[in-house]
Amino acid sequence: MNLRDILDAAAKGVFPPPDGGTTVVPQMCARDAGVLAFTAHSVVFTDEPESWVREALAAVDCDPLAASMNARFLTAFMDRTGRAHDTIDLLTVAPALAGPPPLELREIRDREHPRVVRALAHRDEVRVWEAAGGVLVLGRGIGGRLEAAIEVDEDLRHRGLGRRLALAARHLADDEYVWAQQSPGNARSVRVFRAAGYGPVGSEALMLTR
Repeated sequence: MNLRDILDAAAKGVFPPPDGGTTVVPQMCARDAGVLAFTAHSVVFTDEPESWVREALAAVDCDPLAASMNARFLTAFMDRTGRAHDTIDLLTVAPALAGPPPLELREIRDREHPRVVRALAHRDEVRVWEAAGGVLVLGRGIGGRLEAAIEVDEDLRHRGLGRRLALAARHLADDEYVWAQQSPGNARSVRVFRAAGYGPVGSEALMLTR
């Protein structure tokens, strides 16, 4: 089973066994490496030897269930690969929806647009839309999954625009499911995606190329 198989199964509610174990799979592209944590089971996706992963996990002095997301393991991962790491995100997913999106959008086709350039650093096949006071990004990320990200102008928050943008991603999807990551501390973003029908499936630590 490869990384995409694991993600596709999780989107359908089929998760790795909650046995306290860790599955190690190869990266699906040179850009993306990291860790996924499901209930009592982790997945490390890396081109480093599996033996190194298991030795590094065993060296972490904590509950084995938490070892893959422990700062000591993530630091060892960064030191080993020369990558950087921002945060541990909540990983959410929602099925695509038929019909037009619930707000008017204008697609940005300028590949030099700052929001497009930023998205291209982390995703492939990027498309970006503007709404009055907000931005929606869709692109292919980890394992080729379809990922959504949104931004809302500060003076237009708390008016439902974020929820409608997140919902629009489900209508614009060209895949069966849409994924989105939120920092757990960003409660506003978590609430927005939950309100748009995205359900939590696990957590994710993405190792970034420098």
